[in-house]
Amino acid sequence: MSVKLGLIAGGGDLPQAVAQRCEAEGRAVYVVRLDGFAGPHLARWPGDDFGMAQIGAILKALKAQKCGAVCLAGIVSRPDFKTLKPDFKGATLLPGIVAAAAKGDDALLRKILSVFEAEGFAVEGADDILGGETLAPGALGALTPTPEQLSDLKKALHVAERSGELDIGQGAVVCDGLVLAVEAQEGTDAMLGRVANLPADLRGSTADRKGVLAKAPKPIQDLRVDMPVIGPRTVETAAAAGLAGIGGVAGRLILIDRPGIVAAADRLGLFVWGEEQ
Repeated sequence: MSVKLGLIAGGGDLPQAVAQRCEAEGRAVYVVRLDGFAGPHLARWPGDDFGMAQIGAILKALKAQKCGAVCLAGIVSRPDFKTLKPDFKGATLLPGIVAAAAKGDDALLRKILSVFEAEGFAVEGADDILGGETLAPGALGALTPTPEQLSDLKKALHVAERSGELDIGQGAVVCDGLVLAVEAQEGTDAMLGRVANLPADLRGSTADRKGVLAKAPKPIQDLRVDMPVIGPRTVETAAAAGLAGIGGVAGRLILIDRPGIVAAADRLGLFVWGEEQ
């Protein structure tokens, strides 16, 4: 029988998907809802609200709930450390966390993981809990990329991977061989919003779709946390930006609501493609 899961929940759809999978499989789950990030829909599962720096309170609650494992899922923006109000445990750990943050987001995540592991918790990846619901090689849906679109996808993946090596982001948009955008701290939706506001001659349109969004994990990151994610909303936002498709590295892009992604892509005329490693 699976150990009880402590779900450290940020924003977006991923925490809900993880909680729903636990519920469907009869696995006990306790949700640590991070203030300012976790959505109200997570209130349907047992859990409590915590500030980001209430590390001692979070660890105490996880142990009181007899959680044997934790999963970090969802969007959490880097805080202004000067404004945090840590508890005693958080205050003792904060200098090390700040020092790790100065080295980049991935160093910060590794430091946070080490805190839970040092307390005896196993760390599980959201993709493992979701049953390997990641992008498979080839087409997901009715459409496949043209040779030109596949070329754009491969370049966008290369840009995303190189960007990841510098700990910048996980996504990039390429159209007709031209890099239109690279994701940084703003997130995928905001990046696609920038693409939608570019001059019409640089990008596609709903009538003449061009360009591809690619998402790839940072080569230096721990894949148990922060693996790239797409869902139906990603498809809709990419479509609004005039893109022709979305792609990722097969096995390294989490799908939230696979049927919904397929339905949105087929309805809006986009391809979704998994590139083999």
